[in-house]
Amino acid sequence: MLIMLALSGCREEDPIIPEEIEQLPPQTVTTVEGFYLLNEGNMNMNKASLDYFDYSTGAYRRNVYGQANPEATLGLGDVGADLGIYGSKLYAVINCSNKVEVMDARTAKRLKVIDIKNCRYITFANGKAYVSAYDGEVQSGAASPNGFVAEIDTATLAITRTVMVGRQPEELAVVGDKLYVANSGGYSPPNYERIISVIDLNTFTKVNDIDVAPNLHRLKADAYGNLYVSSRGDNFGVASNLFLIDTQTDAVKKTFDIACSNLTIVGDTAYIIGSEFSYTTYNTVINYSMINVKTETLLEGSFLPAAVSNAIKMPYGIAVDPASRNIFITDATDYVSPGRLYCIDNEGNTLFTVSTGDIPAHFAFVYKNKK
Repeated sequence: MLIMLALSGCREEDPIIPEEIEQLPPQTVTTVEGFYLLNEGNMNMNKASLDYFDYSTGAYRRNVYGQANPEATLGLGDVGADLGIYGSKLYAVINCSNKVEVMDARTAKRLKVIDIKNCRYITFANGKAYVSAYDGEVQSGAASPNGFVAEIDTATLAITRTVMVGRQPEELAVVGDKLYVANSGGYSPPNYERIISVIDLNTFTKVNDIDVAPNLHRLKADAYGNLYVSSRGDNFGVASNLFLIDTQTDAVKKTFDIACSNLTIVGDTAYIIGSEFSYTTYNTVINYSMINVKTETLLEGSFLPAAVSNAIKMPYGIAVDPASRNIFITDATDYVSPGRLYCIDNEGNTLFTVSTGDIPAHFAFVYKNKK
């Protein structure tokens, strides 16, 4: 008992993990000054962390949250699920810690913690933040409850409204006066959800369900009133796939027949990572694809040079600078060790690579003059 007490005392006195700075080649500052990268950290490890890359100086700073918030003795928390900037605030969704950390976007200093049980993803519109949440314990089971979406006023940081959706809701997007939410049902395989919930933002009520495919995950809006939604499939007979939704009709209008584990849309191009594991073959098939969202056509070739795609063990996070079109892609490696971040320009040249926290996943660009 005395040994246990001594060890406990040592843990309480452990210092905050210090910030680490690595010098990289500076990037041209246009409308973008840099970006934050949220590292998920493995579940139950309490290792979510936040990095920042400053374009003008080339300084890549690891663990900026710990440096900015030394009083947060438990760090950022358990599993960083999503990240976004709206106005002057930075929002980090911390899934297993059941909270949204709200920080100053310039300093990463904590402003408020918003408690939301098993929260997952965040999006913004018209002065509001919308957060999807499983509303249940992190465990498998057929009896898991339906999830919900919480509306947060970004001025007061108060939850103003909630609405029930499907089981285990994932990414969400706003188009016009409607909010779309991809539901997975991932806690109860093979009884997955297949629907996108459609919410009227004026009344904050669910007005429609769009039947798509099992185990939905990613959901991104383009500039033409369409949504791109991914299905994880079931890892057996039903493959991962990517679907195009027309928000005028709220119906599926095209299937691309490619695996999709992550994607981002910048301008008229969707950049897609496909990483699909099969319990039948025990193999993982990876692809790096592009879609012209204006013509709704799948483009030939990969958006990564072979040297980079061959070096990446497990592609995970993806972001594209809207001005330079530089591509940022992360490698989760073995999911328990520090990951890697690669920067590739639009001509396929590797500008730099750098070590990150564990499971680097979610990006948020910092724009000039957004105070």
